Amino acid sequence: MPLIFNSKIINRITWLFNYTTTMKTTSRRRFLTSAATGVVAANLPFTSCISGSKKSFSDGELKTRYDKLDQALRQPVFKKNLFPSPVIIETVELLTYNNVYICRVRSRDGAEGISVAHPTMPMLVPIFLRTTQSFFIGQDARELDLILEKFYLYNSNYRLNGLAIGVPLATIEFAVLDMMGKIVNKSAAQLIGEIHNPEVGVYIATEYRGLPLEEHFERVRQEVAEFDVDALKIRVGYMIGSKDLYYGGVPGKAEKLIPMIREHYGDQWSLYADANGYYDVDDAIRIGRILEEYNYGFFEEPVMYFHFEDIKKVADALTIPISNGEQDQNLYNFRWLLANDGLDIVEPDTYYTGGFIRSMRVALMAKVMGKRCVTHMSEGGLGFLYNTLFVSALPNATPHTEFKSFRTNVPYECSTAPMKVVKGKITAPTGPGMGVTIDPAFIEKLQPVQ
Repeated sequence: MPLIFNSKIINRITWLFNYTTTMKTTSRRRFLTSAATGVVAANLPFTSCISGSKKSFSDGELKTRYDKLDQALRQPVFKKNLFPSPVIIETVELLTYNNVYICRVRSRDGAEGISVAHPTMPMLVPIFLRTTQSFFIGQDARELDLILEKFYLYNSNYRLNGLAIGVPLATIEFAVLDMMGKIVNKSAAQLIGEIHNPEVGVYIATEYRGLPLEEHFERVRQEVAEFDVDALKIRVGYMIGSKDLYYGGVPGKAEKLIPMIREHYGDQWSLYADANGYYDVDDAIRIGRILEEYNYGFFEEPVMYFHFEDIKKVADALTIPISNGEQDQNLYNFRWLLANDGLDIVEPDTYYTGGFIRSMRVALMAKVMGKRCVTHMSEGGLGFLYNTLFVSALPNATPHTEFKSFRTNVPYECSTAPMKVVKGKITAPTGPGMGVTIDPAFIEKLQPVQ
């Protein structure tokens, strides 16, 4: 099986995107893995899985860490060996009805796969039609790893890095994985890894950052009560770049909300916090210490997501695990943060990052550094389904992954999983491909996007 990231490409992209290490590493947080028992107790606070040992890396140690990460990047993800004969992609269609966008791919042999696009697709249609669609036509789908690698370099598509290229790319990849899974009667998760988590633990990701404290708390309480869970995430910041605004119009709101949530739900609940890049380093550290005091499991995006040195400064100063990545689709940004121990948990979004395979590369880089992966969930379409399938194949998943709702305007049927939260977990579908059948009557209403 060929190596997917050759040295020439690694050197080229490293030159383009890698950041020079200019400061000493002052802290190294290691997770205690559950390899001996094979489980992590879902009701234990996630902070119990880390230790606060300190270490500075020599040049040689840092090189060794980069070598491990590059080896993880080279590792093939898609199981090409399951397909003895070429599967040539003949058509890639973008279809729509009632503001829902569907991708349908077909092979020369008549195999078919379908995916539901992210809700941002309406503004990304030109990129889908002019950049991604034609690139996949005529390709052998068995070479999906290589197709994705070439796509980012072809025509300098990496310059569109982010949701602009990630969402169209993921939409096609999901459809291809659906098609390929149906060919060999395996789930999409089985095409990119082994099934490590047939039941996926979830936390409820709450919003309400703009509401006053008491109303915010009450809305969280009501939303969480709708589901059978014992884990949730709160917002402890406003939005990126909004430093001219008080958080929710109430100075000191986060400082009050953090203990309020813990006192209401008690010590047995797993609690997490997301700042959405709202704070500067000093304020992030201050809020992080309050989160530590109340035993929150991780602190997501404490500072601007692409301020790598700042992320590392916060991580070095705190013992609470730091997560980052939903808005960062550049594999080499993750690489820098992992090599320099500036991150404890990677957080790709399978839509934003460009699909399952690229998201798995992020997770595998984290794994070789002894780190975990918690996925960000895109709401709308079938985001909950794709997220559950992906996490089922993660070898280093956190005890809980993000969940928002089962809301969708796409009528579907899943015969192998109820798509419900039961005792804090969602059972992953095991049917071929993405494991669902979209209502044929709905499919008939779709019209081609020109």
